[in-house]
Amino acid sequence: MIYFLATFAFIMGLRAMSAPATAVQGMRIAGVAMVVAVGATFFTPGLHNLGWMVAAIAVGGGLAWIWARRVAMTEMPQMVAIYNGLGGGAAAAIAAVELLGAQTGLPTSVGVLAILGAVIGAVAFSGSLVAWAKLDGRVRKVWRLKRGHNDVVLLLAILTLGIGLTLGVSGAPSAGGLLLFFVLALALGALVTLPIGGADMPVVISLLNAFTGLAVGFEGYVLANPMLIVAGIVVGASGTLLTLLMAKAMNRPIRNVLFAPITGEAAEHEPGSVTGRLKTYAPTDAAAALRYAQQVVIVPGYGMAVAGAQHKVWEMAQLLEEAGVTVKFAIHPVAGRMPGHMNVLLAEAGVPYEKIFDLDEINGEFPQTDVVLVIGANDVVNPAARTNPSSPIYGMPILDVDRAREVIVIKRGQGRGYSGIENELFYRDHCHLVYGNAHEVVADIIAELKTMG
Repeated sequence: MIYFLATFAFIMGLRAMSAPATAVQGMRIAGVAMVVAVGATFFTPGLHNLGWMVAAIAVGGGLAWIWARRVAMTEMPQMVAIYNGLGGGAAAAIAAVELLGAQTGLPTSVGVLAILGAVIGAVAFSGSLVAWAKLDGRVRKVWRLKRGHNDVVLLLAILTLGIGLTLGVSGAPSAGGLLLFFVLALALGALVTLPIGGADMPVVISLLNAFTGLAVGFEGYVLANPMLIVAGIVVGASGTLLTLLMAKAMNRPIRNVLFAPITGEAAEHEPGSVTGRLKTYAPTDAAAALRYAQQVVIVPGYGMAVAGAQHKVWEMAQLLEEAGVTVKFAIHPVAGRMPGHMNVLLAEAGVPYEKIFDLDEINGEFPQTDVVLVIGANDVVNPAARTNPSSPIYGMPILDVDRAREVIVIKRGQGRGYSGIENELFYRDHCHLVYGNAHEVVADIIAELKTMG
């Protein structure tokens, strides 16, 4: 009964997280449900090692609490990646312990599900560690074998599953066989994730999150724990749906994300594909354009997150509204480094939800918009996705900011976006660039707006 109530509360908590207004309440409900479920587990008959379990929960929970309190909002994607990886690793470890401890042999169904959970969990673990290293800037280059990388990955996947299922069906696998199996599974996760970068990374993080949920669900069956089964399957299903939605938002099938990632290399071999010249504005020019507009749409991106400029941006928006300017915010589904990254930052700054619009809601308004202010966003506003069939991002739905009367872009420098592709928007006649740290540039715009009254 306790597991049933905890499961119900967990699902309701996840449901509440689907809306910004109830997300915090949903987090609390789901968290309490997990605490109740873990507490109920201690009353399982015949449970051993209670002291070790309490110590592990205390140390792990304490470290997670401290890290979560200290982490900057810009580092949230890295934290999500590493926590997701630990979940997958925990599922794989459960499988290893259960398979090694099978003195008389596991039933075939249990052994097979344990192996499936183990390989998925191990792939999620090593893949998430690679994703964390990329997001944290510790691995800056895309790496893949010069020849036949995808073939090697496919063969490795077949070999890993073959060995694993053989071990699972045997019911009582040897330690050496399990060690080989886990080494291959961990290598598979790393090889799949290492070539991926650029705009594909948020999709990969979501996919690995779905993997972790699925692995936990399988290991819940092995342990005969209904709470783990439900929680794992719910996380796996929601992660899978989110992954599919994000892939659709990029107009890229999952197989292309995994086996034909965007690296920018294709664009580098197409000199002359972008024409025009870059034109700059000073913050005072930007302030004047914004102040005398009737409608302004602000497009935040990862550059705003890195600069921690969300509070300044909202302060600027409030000044414009006091002057009679209509201000809206537009967010692309894959803006930032993880799903919902920009929504969280704007909510933290106090931007009302009714001022935030997604791609489908805002795209029709750009032709009637006087000024679009792009802050640290790049690939999601690149018109090449709509106009250039040879572009690697062709077909990806974008925010049609190029259709506004004027576009102002705040950028740290002349570098390309996360995908490594040159942005055609920046070379258009009606686009001007303001170079500098977003926080400092917006502060200068605010100072100028205050002098303009």
